[in-house]
Amino acid sequence: MQQTKAIKASKLWKAKDITVDFDNSPIKKISQEWIALSAGTKDDYNTMTASWGAIGYLWQRNIVEVYVRPTRHTYDFIEKSDYFTLIFFDKSLKAKVHKIFGSKSGRDIDKAKEANVTPIYFDENIIGFEEAKETIVCKKIYFSDFNPDNFLEKDIHDLYPAKDYHRVYIGEIKKFYKKQ
Repeated sequence: MQQTKAIKASKLWKAKDITVDFDNSPIKKISQEWIALSAGTKDDYNTMTASWGAIGYLWQRNIVEVYVRPTRHTYDFIEKSDYFTLIFFDKSLKAKVHKIFGSKSGRDIDKAKEANVTPIYFDENIIGFEEAKETIVCKKIYFSDFNPDNFLEKDIHDLYPAKDYHRVYIGEIKKFYKKQ
């Protein structure tokens, strides 16, 4: 059947930046607010910053995707763990916390102590921080390694001078904690 002919959009429709203007944009939350990604147990964990990720719906589940290079210390923890957490800090703490979590290695320092934040756990395998504003708890349900032969845009290769291609993890969102 022939569908109704489309007309030009009215002037009420304006092109906007999805990372800024989309209400409650997960793109903004991840790319601009960044996340702290933790994995491990209450006794042995590591946390790193991440600004690449996605929140969505897949396989009849609410999911997140996170990307971790095998050279990161957190990679070993997420590999061994069934769960990982995405932790969001208030803007007042973000700069200091992300500077430590993003540029220092848990192999060398106690990141929580250095960033002056308090590690907490919700269950033995669910790590968070008392000073955070939100924490998403995810159960790992899938992983895959980036294959550089599949990059369709050549400039993506420039992001991998050391050829340390990310592993993508898909986690089912199991719980969401928001500090009141």
